Amino acid sequence: MNLLTILFLAVALAMDCFAVSISQATCVKQPMWAKWTVMALLFGLFQGVMPLIGFFVMRLFADFITTYDHWFAFVVLGFLGARMIKEDLTADDDEEAACQEVCPKHPYQLGRLLILSVATSIDALATGVVFVPEPNWLVVGVIGIGMVSFLASLVGSVIGNKLGNRLNFKWGVIGGVILIAIGTKILIEHCYFS
Repeated sequence: MNLLTILFLAVALAMDCFAVSISQATCVKQPMWAKWTVMALLFGLFQGVMPLIGFFVMRLFADFITTYDHWFAFVVLGFLGARMIKEDLTADDDEEAACQEVCPKHPYQLGRLLILSVATSIDALATGVVFVPEPNWLVVGVIGIGMVSFLASLVGSVIGNKLGNRLNFKWGVIGGVILIAIGTKILIEHCYFS
């Protein structure tokens, strides 16, 4: 584990926040900095706390996990990455249905933002396993993941507001590829360099 790995992990996990922030901001005509900041804070908080929860849950099984941690991290991150790619590639392309689903009357209502915060951070819960064999990186990881998600959400809001529906890119694919790459790196490092 090192800072670069944590940065890549944080960026991969932040892709959902980034994409959701873009879609939310396409629903409003004027910049809404206060609401964007609240959403970014919630996304950052949930993205940072979920790996922490996952870490402590996985610590209950530490004896088993430390023997197979590299395989477990590889499988979990590979599964999450593949799921992100599949979900992004099979997303509903019906523009009208997507607009109705993404653009409610009040896109920044607190209840909606909390639901989106949980939904975008579920993947981060499972990544807590990555920190079980190296708990000294946990605090750095939690803070890094939270900060990158916060920044990704703010940047996504600005981009979504400026470009609107003209920006149609598969951000989940990028996040999925990064997660798979991190899982593969962990497996290779453990099998060949430890």
